[in-house]
Amino acid sequence: MPKLGLSLATLLAIGVLAGCGGSSPAGDSPAMAATTSPQLAVAAKVKGPKLKVVESDYGRILADGRGRALYLFTADTGKTSTCSGDCAAAWPPWIVTRKPRAASGAKGKLIGTTRRDDGRLQATYKGHPLYYYVGDRAPGEVKCQAVFEFGGYWYVVRASGSAVR
Repeated sequence: MPKLGLSLATLLAIGVLAGCGGSSPAGDSPAMAATTSPQLAVAAKVKGPKLKVVESDYGRILADGRGRALYLFTADTGKTSTCSGDCAAAWPPWIVTRKPRAASGAKGKLIGTTRRDDGRLQATYKGHPLYYYVGDRAPGEVKCQAVFEFGGYWYVVRASGSAVR
């Protein structure tokens, strides 16, 4: 039944996209590669992941090295992620092979990692596990800010590590 599980996750992601119409205009750029693609895994081994600050409709926020917005989840306790299953299908964790490097406005002393229940390493910032939103595709795009889903609120993150509320 693996296909059924994947189909349910895909349907959930589509439903979440429909529910989060967003407050920023949709970009015309193609979808970004999945965080677990072989190309990104090779790039991470060569250069390592980067964490930077980019401009958005919500001011200057944290993003990965490609400029994709990163979110924190208020239901997380400390460095422990509480988002898995359907939650992680809609809000994919930023999975890394090692601690990201600070670039362009990010503060290196606030960057860390946490081990997820499945054993994968997730990037953190000021102790908050970091996530993408499945509907964000273009650099700096934020389509699902300040929404309550899966038991908590989702916010993009300032360079200080605080949520943009």
